Amino acid sequence: MKIVKMIKINMGCGPRYFGSDWIHIDGGDYPHLDYSSVIDLGQFKNDSVDLIYASHVLEYFNKRESHAVLCEWNRVLKHDATLRVAVPDFRVMANLYTKKEYGLASFLGPLYGQMVMGERIIYHKTCYDFKTLKTDLIESGFRDIKEYDWHTTEHSQLDDHSQAYLPHMDKKNGTLISLNVEARK
Repeated sequence: MKIVKMIKINMGCGPRYFGSDWIHIDGGDYPHLDYSSVIDLGQFKNDSVDLIYASHVLEYFNKRESHAVLCEWNRVLKHDATLRVAVPDFRVMANLYTKKEYGLASFLGPLYGQMVMGERIIYHKTCYDFKTLKTDLIESGFRDIKEYDWHTTEHSQLDDHSQAYLPHMDKKNGTLISLNVEARK
């Protein structure tokens, strides 16, 4: 019996290495990267990928750009394959702010994040709540859109922004400020 290896992509992985059974894609300069563009996936055939995981990547694109990115990710995913996306959760942060549980400084990073990417600095260009992310996913050809629990994923042991809490790192008593959504092609 032939064993077929799943093709799993950690999209916008940054310095996080998920292991040799993942393909790592990021525009940065890390030794574990397999490819450098999260936008152009020309190296992958249509309907060839089993899972794309993108933690806190999509907010670096404006609405028009994110549609093109999501359509490209949809192109390479197999029918019924999973797209798992995590973005800062605007609704949760706004609620924490208006309840005066946290000051504005606690939300500047998630809302206006920036990072060095090669020779330039990239910034967050949009924010999401479940409704806006779901709409964008539907318009890009995805279905069965729902929130997921990061504890139940195969990458739960690898801390990343999908596990962002306030207070910072208080995963037991804190509030999750990452909107974690799964969709199917």
